[in-house]
Amino acid sequence: MMQRALFSRGALLAQQTSAALEGPLGAKSAPVLLRLDRSMSSVTIPPPACMLRPLEVPLRYLFGPGPSNVPPRILAAGSRPIIGHLHPEMYEIMNDIKKGIQYAFQTENNMTIAMSGSGHAAMECAVFNTVEPGESVLIAINGIWGERVAEIAERMGANVHRMVKTPGRYFTNTEIEQAIKKHKPVLLFLAHGESSAGLCHPVDGIGDICRKHDCLFLVDTVASLGAAPIFMDKQNIDILYSGSQKALNAPPGTAPISFNDRACHKMFNRKTKPVSYLFDMTHLSNYWGCDGKPARVYHHTGPVSGFFALRESLAILAERGLEESWEKHKEVAAYLYRGLEDLGLKLFVPERDLRLPSVTTIAIPEGYDWREMLTYIMKHHCIEMTGGLGPSIGMVMRIGLMGYNCEKTNADMALHALADALKNCKKSKA
Repeated sequence: MMQRALFSRGALLAQQTSAALEGPLGAKSAPVLLRLDRSMSSVTIPPPACMLRPLEVPLRYLFGPGPSNVPPRILAAGSRPIIGHLHPEMYEIMNDIKKGIQYAFQTENNMTIAMSGSGHAAMECAVFNTVEPGESVLIAINGIWGERVAEIAERMGANVHRMVKTPGRYFTNTEIEQAIKKHKPVLLFLAHGESSAGLCHPVDGIGDICRKHDCLFLVDTVASLGAAPIFMDKQNIDILYSGSQKALNAPPGTAPISFNDRACHKMFNRKTKPVSYLFDMTHLSNYWGCDGKPARVYHHTGPVSGFFALRESLAILAERGLEESWEKHKEVAAYLYRGLEDLGLKLFVPERDLRLPSVTTIAIPEGYDWREMLTYIMKHHCIEMTGGLGPSIGMVMRIGLMGYNCEKTNADMALHALADALKNCKKSKA
């Protein structure tokens, strides 16, 4: 009966439409036909020729600051069949990711999730949720990431104060405490792994200073997580975030982040809503099952395949163990340092203990055009290395050996390519 009723309604609609198109003698109206012809005419933009060719992606050795090459096991995880982002099985995978991040961060924080987006998504999430317009924030800038956070904070209306050092330099705890006393910020930002300069910044004691002065401590570990020791709980870090595409060696597009109880209290007792709906932790905490509510409500469609890959990368880290991962990166970095010095190249960060194990910076060799060298290496060796970024442009060349790429054989490849470029690229007489 239902089908017959639907058919009758459809037939009636067709008859009414046909009658509307007919003139007094039953013929179709010319203006109406013209309008129909226009609406049903062929598309005017043809299919682009490039879309009719198969996808081609070259094989490259990604020895820059990230992304790094992804191992087959993680690529395979990302190619698993899609399931719904709100399916129970997806929630279980997200729960696994949360536990994996807690291990990688060395934290017991319940408010631990992975952002749908790159490390910048976590960076903005941290600032947007814990800072309100007009509040004072203090940003330690010794490379590009401090510059980025300062701009993000200014865009959302914070009163931004900058501590600035040249790339490769670090801030003493005394300098940090003096600046906190002066500016009375609600938040201090510091990059643990400043990849633009190759610096791994000391963190011990800074969290204690922040607690003493009722200031939240926000730390960026995008370039350092899995490559250098970090202990969120022991080091009293209030907010910690990272990215998937470096030492975790998953594809770009997901970003672990964690908030402790101090950060949550500030975040969930604000007077104004965060400027971003997508990054609002009121909603994200529910999506990730962190708010204690029995049901998870739709907020956005998470990157399902990206979460598969992130879960697998965290599983590999758990199987290997953090200590072994840290030691491996330290060992391969030391091997690379010796090779670079044998080539007559100068390490940009003189203090060995302050060098970022995942991204090594070398001073641009005197008389050489660094762009020409990098182009030569890519053309003749299919190896990506990069120059500086932000304030370190023109100061350094960067070599990244992290995660899956953290092997001495890859260091040898990088050294061979550099030696070849030094031999064949033009050197000025100056």
